[in-house]
Amino acid sequence: MKEPDQKPILKYYKNIMNIKMVADGKGGKTALWVRFEQEGKDGIVEMKNGESTLVLVIGEKKEMTRRKLILLARRVVREALAKKYTELAIDFKQFHFPQLKIAVTDLAELLAVNFLMAEFSFQEFLSVPKEGFPKLKTILLVNGDIKEIRVGVVRGVIIGEEVNRSRHIATMPGGEMTPEILVRHAKASVKGLPVKVTVLDEKKMALLKMGGILAVGMGSVATSQFIILEYSGGKKSEAPVVLVGKGVTFDTGGINLKPSDYILGMNMDMSGGAAVIHALVAAARLKLKKNIVALIPAVENMASGSSYRPGDILRSMSGKTIEVLNTDAEGRIILADALHYAKRYNPALVVDVATLTGAAMGALGERASALFTKDEALELKLRHLGEESGDYVWPLPLWDEYDDEVKGTFGDVANLGKTRYGGAITAAAFLKQFVDNAYPWVHLDIAPRMTTLPDEFLSKGSAGAPVRLLIKLLETL
Repeated sequence: MKEPDQKPILKYYKNIMNIKMVADGKGGKTALWVRFEQEGKDGIVEMKNGESTLVLVIGEKKEMTRRKLILLARRVVREALAKKYTELAIDFKQFHFPQLKIAVTDLAELLAVNFLMAEFSFQEFLSVPKEGFPKLKTILLVNGDIKEIRVGVVRGVIIGEEVNRSRHIATMPGGEMTPEILVRHAKASVKGLPVKVTVLDEKKMALLKMGGILAVGMGSVATSQFIILEYSGGKKSEAPVVLVGKGVTFDTGGINLKPSDYILGMNMDMSGGAAVIHALVAAARLKLKKNIVALIPAVENMASGSSYRPGDILRSMSGKTIEVLNTDAEGRIILADALHYAKRYNPALVVDVATLTGAAMGALGERASALFTKDEALELKLRHLGEESGDYVWPLPLWDEYDDEVKGTFGDVANLGKTRYGGAITAAAFLKQFVDNAYPWVHLDIAPRMTTLPDEFLSKGSAGAPVRLLIKLLETL
């Protein structure tokens, strides 16, 4: 099966915002200064010298938390964009809150990441207005240790850019982001970096007996792809960290077709794949001394005469058979093959990232991704790093008692639990059957964080989770 036409590589987001650091507030004239107040009203104050000051009321400084600080950094940028300013000047020391105990370099990184995230919006298919889209071209940071702040800003810009590139491709319409286009994007993203790219097409996957991936993609004219990115920044003898990302570029639900209220937005069902691609790219750009592999099974789950069916029995790469009870539980099926493939790397750790279940949203709302692991130390580490990065996670159980709920009747493993309860947990229990205790493993169900929320001071579309968390994890392992 081939795509009907070959679309050009998309014009993915390229940051043009310039974040500069100057000493003693001598940055020359700028369009808008920023000042924080504890009480009063937000607004613009005109200065005698022709400059303007944006006043933001933030309340008691002693009540500032890291979470509030992240939102404050974004709020500054969104306010400037709303008022169509193109330049900002900010006293860096205003963002220093002693109770948070954040080092200067780390604070500069946090600000840069969130400045860029707030500035980004998905405009690929909008007609450009005569005056152009609001664009913040420069942020001038004044007052502080120039050297330390510049180090943090450089790191933050790299991370922020890759978060935004992840958001960009995840928000692309399904017709403009098929598995084959995702392959081309992955190749373009690592160009010039020490990253090896391997792509397994359907013939190669058939030789490897990846029956799960091949079955899910059967109903689409777009050919399924298995993308492998390998970054070797550590010693040759060092076991790699393997990141596995769900890459369902559009999910209709297959024969178990999604209702209309749930099918819109399913172009973002490849958010996990987008996240692991750009986490690896960020790691390579940051020159982390780690070996990292990203595996992305990329498919389109369509309803057609050639679709796989409820009741089908699939033979996965591991040899285990999968009883299909619902074709809309397809993400776990493709991840089964990818998690088995990961064993060939003898990994130090495997983290899979997937917009896997609506049940995770039912459990956690839309504020945190669901975290599954049997390693308590890893669980605590990821919760801590989630708070640091802003990609919040919260644990759900992965007890052995749940294994029976995914035991198949006519196949080894069923792709749905025996009841309608605990769907996020039974999905994780399904994946666990293909890990087989072969390596340390973390499963992140990012369905709750697939899209942004109105109070996050981010544009609509993909939230870019959990790129920031993955970078923190790779740095600290």
